Amino acid sequence: MDTRAAMDDIAAPSPVPAPSSVVRMRGTAAVVGGKRIWSDVSLDVEPGQFVAVLGPNGAGKSTLLKAVLGLTPTVAGTVEVLGGKPGRRNAGIGYLPQRRAFDASVHIRGIDIVRLGLDGTRWGTPIPWLSRLLAPQRFKAQQARLREVIELVGASAYAHRPIGSCSGGEQQRLLIAQALVRHPRLLLLDEPLDSLDVPSQAGISALIRDICRREQVTVMMVAHDVNPILPYLDRLVYVARGTVLSGTPEEVISGERLSALYGIPIEVLRDSTGRLVVVGQPDVPPGHGLTDPVVRPEL
Repeated sequence: MDTRAAMDDIAAPSPVPAPSSVVRMRGTAAVVGGKRIWSDVSLDVEPGQFVAVLGPNGAGKSTLLKAVLGLTPTVAGTVEVLGGKPGRRNAGIGYLPQRRAFDASVHIRGIDIVRLGLDGTRWGTPIPWLSRLLAPQRFKAQQARLREVIELVGASAYAHRPIGSCSGGEQQRLLIAQALVRHPRLLLLDEPLDSLDVPSQAGISALIRDICRREQVTVMMVAHDVNPILPYLDRLVYVARGTVLSGTPEEVISGERLSALYGIPIEVLRDSTGRLVVVGQPDVPPGHGLTDPVVRPEL
């Protein structure tokens, strides 16, 4: 096997005709544990877009991602993902579920965490020397892809360190690399900014936007706070009160629309640079207010 063939082996499956929408929902509803989470959802996510999925706890943000993956069946309407039914094209999807930070006692290297994205579901924890012995060309191609994706997320300086010794932002970069390593067309990220400080949130958000542009990957990312990611987004999906509001930031971000959706007073301001800032009265942590430089409503 030559190197080109080996690279084909680790890439996403044979391409299918590119759909006009990566994700398309029409009149869709989801039920979990006998409870209807949301209904009558119509949504289009286009190729190469960076889309945030926002809403309060329990609104159904993660359920939306799981419906895209086919893990949560829908009970009404239609869903198409990469031109097929949910679950049929998951080999072309990179998925990073909710997680907590790795404990300092975890000694597996960052590069080996990334390597799990290649064939960890088939073989378990990678054994590089065995792969090198049994399939040297494929191993060479995998090593090249690992270096490429680790460089893409800016993790080269710490990829060989134990992941437990990495900061929260560094760990997230390595996990995003894991989700990207098989050249997905769609990347689903469930709260990758959770528990990160504000500079790390901005860094990860900018990284994801750059990945959309450079790799032509469509991203749907669940988040609570719109403000750190708003400058980087192409589209927003707000999930609240059993329904969904979606559109571009300029279409969706207004105090009137968001107040009606959430049933709470929400203001939308512009800072000195003209950037939108969303301010919600309930659930704002103590010490945050209209004059704070960073406002974190629970959205």
